[in-house]
Amino acid sequence: MEFKRLFEQGQIGELKIKNRIVMPPMGTGLADMNGEATEDIIRYYEQRAKGGCGLIITEICRIDDEHGVGLASQLAATKLGHIHGLQRLAERVHAYDTKIFLQLHHPGREGKAILNPNSGEIVAPSAFTTEINDEMPHELTIEEAKAIQKKYIMAAYLAQVAGMDGVELHGAHGYFLNQWLSPFSNRRKDIYGGSFENRMRYVDEIILGIRKVCGKKFPIGVRISADEFMGDKGITPEIGVEIAKHLEKVGVDYIHVSCGIYESGYSIIPMYSFKQGLRKDLAKAVKDAVNIPVFAINVIKQPEVAEKLLEEEVCDFVSVGRGQLADSHWAAKAKAGKSELIRKCIGCNRCIHAISNSRHIECSVNPRLGNEVHFDMKDLRKDGDGRKVVVVGAGPAGVETALLLDKRGFDVTLFEQNDHIGGALYTGGLGHDKEKLTWFINTQAKELELSKVDLRLNTKADRELVKSLSPEAVFVCVGGKTIRPDIKGIEDPKVIFAEDFLEGKKEAGKKVAVIGSGATGLEIADSLKAQDSDRQVSLVEMTDVLGASEIQRVRMVVLANLKKAGVEFLPLHQLVEVTDKGIKVNNLKENKYEELAYDTVILALGSKPQIDAIKEFEDCAKTVRIYGDAVKIATVLEACRDAYNVAWTY
Repeated sequence: MEFKRLFEQGQIGELKIKNRIVMPPMGTGLADMNGEATEDIIRYYEQRAKGGCGLIITEICRIDDEHGVGLASQLAATKLGHIHGLQRLAERVHAYDTKIFLQLHHPGREGKAILNPNSGEIVAPSAFTTEINDEMPHELTIEEAKAIQKKYIMAAYLAQVAGMDGVELHGAHGYFLNQWLSPFSNRRKDIYGGSFENRMRYVDEIILGIRKVCGKKFPIGVRISADEFMGDKGITPEIGVEIAKHLEKVGVDYIHVSCGIYESGYSIIPMYSFKQGLRKDLAKAVKDAVNIPVFAINVIKQPEVAEKLLEEEVCDFVSVGRGQLADSHWAAKAKAGKSELIRKCIGCNRCIHAISNSRHIECSVNPRLGNEVHFDMKDLRKDGDGRKVVVVGAGPAGVETALLLDKRGFDVTLFEQNDHIGGALYTGGLGHDKEKLTWFINTQAKELELSKVDLRLNTKADRELVKSLSPEAVFVCVGGKTIRPDIKGIEDPKVIFAEDFLEGKKEAGKKVAVIGSGATGLEIADSLKAQDSDRQVSLVEMTDVLGASEIQRVRMVVLANLKKAGVEFLPLHQLVEVTDKGIKVNNLKENKYEELAYDTVILALGSKPQIDAIKEFEDCAKTVRIYGDAVKIATVLEACRDAYNVAWTY
């Protein structure tokens, strides 16, 4: 497919942009503790520029060292010393004809005092706490508020001196500037609160201040939450449109449409179940109301979706965020008509999970993310020289190993006992709303097709077969082994193992007990209700926490959806027997046994390592390595990361 609109030249003010693809701001954790642009963060952005992106907007850049720290490791523009790093960043990005804006940020009351050692407090337009952040902020006086305005203006000046092409004010997601704009968070009674015009005043003054210092030709954009999803308490779509129209009159060069705040749940960072183009109505409403360019996030994973949004005039530029984390060459592959080779974001949220835990950014399907310096392809040793190696198991770890060893010039044979690649990920991709996992498998399959890897499906590797190839190394990636509990009644016909249900080998009845609330258990409960909303489903978990293996933001959304669908939660219930009527459980909370009636029992107890699998191949080669779920049950992120490390260093 040819993406004509996607690769049209765009324009912001007088600045020409080579295409309509924007990389929106996303925290990375790659700057140093003082806010300097390190080689790690420069290389990270450089790779996206090399990959064809038209405009990069940096991660949240700190403008206030006293009250405005947003991440433990975060870009900053607070002093002259920051210019050098930002200059190097801009130069490296410009080498690929890509433009770069610095996003200016302050967390306000959504910050954490522990991140602000210089002051020991957080600040906001109004002082109040919420369930999301129970830290009471200091309510700024007019004088204090104006002092922070000057820091925004200073940061914009530093950006311009460093060679940045423009700046974006972060006025979305409930952060500091959003707090002035919103009736939910701005409860002031002075010139900055109350009426719409007063709430806009604080941001207006920053924009006019930047214009005065940086001139009319230096692009200024504002990112807004066009809907805070707080009902009449906050910014509604109607108010969002009015904000955009007002900002245009003040003189900004573009509007970047986003949505949500911390209090409205996890709307800011979409997970796997969010459909592409989900928020296009918000962007379209803003675009129809203003005459300046509109950028929009719309859960874009595929270039086909981006192209359609441009054709429908939903926006003028498409913000492809996590898509360009998953594949730094998202744009280049789209332009070359090779969208099937794009490693698409699977919506797992492991990127934001890492940042939230003060780690650097990482990605389940892209082990190079955050490691662009270490995994520089120019440094990849091409020393395979046709030497024979064998990889056992074509799950994500096995495929990743085989592909990288092939690039190094080894003669790679990849064995898989099933008729498809993907391992446990393949089964997981069969669940409700899990098609994005299948995208990754399909991309890996295409990469294998274009490689020299000898993929042998329907072939169970054993010592004799592997030894017959005389490999110099064997990489064992056989995955985990399904847990089959030793309890009475396990052979009852009503018992179904998770993979048999997901693969459609067995069907469930009308009243189902799902045993285990890990990722697979949650997935099965969701699929059961999606198949039949009237079906009675109980999620049985022996611990007191449902979905403990899931990351918090995903867990909360999934459990809320299951509860809304009518799934019964039974924590602290341990399965002890399958009976004629259903199951017998130990109610650990009340310390008593109970018999519960079900016509189907689905076991989703997960997998266990099978590290002994290495014994089968230990004398087949000089080097034998085993990793992935065969050693420690984890996720696709760990599988791909470990595989890449092993194949890179072997």
